[in-house]
Amino acid sequence: MTRDLLYLSRADVEAAGVTMPEIIDRLAIMFREKGHGRTEMPPKPDLHPGPPGSDNFIHAMPAYCGALGAAGLKWIAGFPGNRALGLPYVNGLIVLNDVETGMPLAVMDATWITAMRTGAASAIAARHLARADSALLAITGCGVQARTNLEALAAVLPRLRTVRAYDIHPERASAYAEEMGRRFPHLEVQAAAGPRAAIEGADVIVTAAPIRRRPEPVIEAAWFREGALGLPLDYDSSWTPAAMATADRFYTDDTAQLLATRERGDFFQQIPPVFADLGDVVAGLKEGRRAPGERLLCLNMGIALDDMATAPLVLERARERGLGTRLTL
Repeated sequence: MTRDLLYLSRADVEAAGVTMPEIIDRLAIMFREKGHGRTEMPPKPDLHPGPPGSDNFIHAMPAYCGALGAAGLKWIAGFPGNRALGLPYVNGLIVLNDVETGMPLAVMDATWITAMRTGAASAIAARHLARADSALLAITGCGVQARTNLEALAAVLPRLRTVRAYDIHPERASAYAEEMGRRFPHLEVQAAAGPRAAIEGADVIVTAAPIRRRPEPVIEAAWFREGALGLPLDYDSSWTPAAMATADRFYTDDTAQLLATRERGDFFQQIPPVFADLGDVVAGLKEGRRAPGERLLCLNMGIALDDMATAPLVLERARERGLGTRLTL
């Protein structure tokens, strides 16, 4: 019997036509299953190629979610110096396996999926932790994640009206404001002159700077207003310990992974105690927002289950559209 798998390039993955609302719905199922203990996902092992102290990383990210018929692995790299080479900061591959036989089904580019599912995870957090009347979004770091997070949050925050964006490179913030203003004409997207100008008074705060092993965080406690939700995508690279300490409760997408990462000694050395996994909240096992005035933080590290929730849907749509290249095993 001939055994083969489907290879999907980044162009194939994007052409599959999966939408952000569909990904958000898939992640909602996954987080519910995770909360009830019906998934498998060991903490991701990591490599750090390059000179000592480099911020380069390569992660192996396996996971299984039976409710979605998903099992596989993401092999993902983040090299900050890639931008100077005209290469993406984050790149990688996803391998999907048949849950009945274990045979490989597909290998696909992970770049688009990683960007979209990260935004979708922020949307799940916002559904449960942001105030329903949140109108002002602050975003720092105007790269790929700033774009997909705005797309996702716009889908779940119906009263969102204003976006303030900051980047250490002012031209990137200006380009972002122009691009996203055209894409979301119902929103006023502004380029902020500094991080405080972007963040102070915001209802939801997304930080999407590169992850640094030796960060120099800039967000101060006074900028984190009552009733706001903070969504750090960059570990503890942007938030000072004092700012994090002002949160009434601290959430994450996977406590075991956060603690395993902290034990390695580079990250999360001065964060608040974790109140709950996001999956516990989605499953109704732990509380989300209790009162309008609470400050809440949800530090989503990006977990393999996000990818396993998304990649099978991409594969299904790609097959329907005749996309990809067959490879013989």
